[in-house]
Amino acid sequence: MKQLRSILALAVLAVAMLGTQTASAQKFNWTVKGAPAPVPTTGAPDLLKVNYFSNANISTAPDGTVQILNPGSPTANLCAQIYVFDPYQELSECCACLITPDGLRTLSVNTDLTSNPLTGVTLSKGSVTITSGYTSNNFNNPCSPLNNIVSPTLRAWGTHIYSYPNAPSGATYLLTESDYQDRSLGQWNDNLLTDCYAISLDGSGHGTCSCGTGD
Repeated sequence: MKQLRSILALAVLAVAMLGTQTASAQKFNWTVKGAPAPVPTTGAPDLLKVNYFSNANISTAPDGTVQILNPGSPTANLCAQIYVFDPYQELSECCACLITPDGLRTLSVNTDLTSNPLTGVTLSKGSVTITSGYTSNNFNNPCSPLNNIVSPTLRAWGTHIYSYPNAPSGATYLLTESDYQDRSLGQWNDNLLTDCYAISLDGSGHGTCSCGTGD
């Protein structure tokens, strides 16, 4: 993560140069909608989804997909805040996608999640973390990967591309699909916000993913 740490250090320096007002406006602690304080160290459930991808951006392999669903939430619209990591823990891309109640988004691993890497290195494998973000569709809580207010309910599925050269049918790759695994969101996940903030300051347009189709 050396390159990202350097970018983050520059981001912190940039914030310091802009003054304390700008620094205090950007919060780096997750807070559940309606809660009086940041999420506890024990973690809040049903807010963070994780999965992996493999054999991406290989010309002979099919493209993987990520399906994200809002099955209906107490806060109506949800913001799928997406963070794409390489196998070495470095954030490659981040973005946020509005999903209305009963809305479904389909994202391409090759086109939407890995085509604009921060480092310029296109990923063939990595992981995707999605937080179930709150959005009020106004200036205070926009759908943004830097939004720190979360609300539970999002569901997600991802396809996996396996190399299978000896398959009886002669297929080169085997495709499967699995649920994104739910895990608690805690203060140990604040790095999602800080790393994405560094990208927003110093990525020069790189490191931003896109929202695919649907909804």
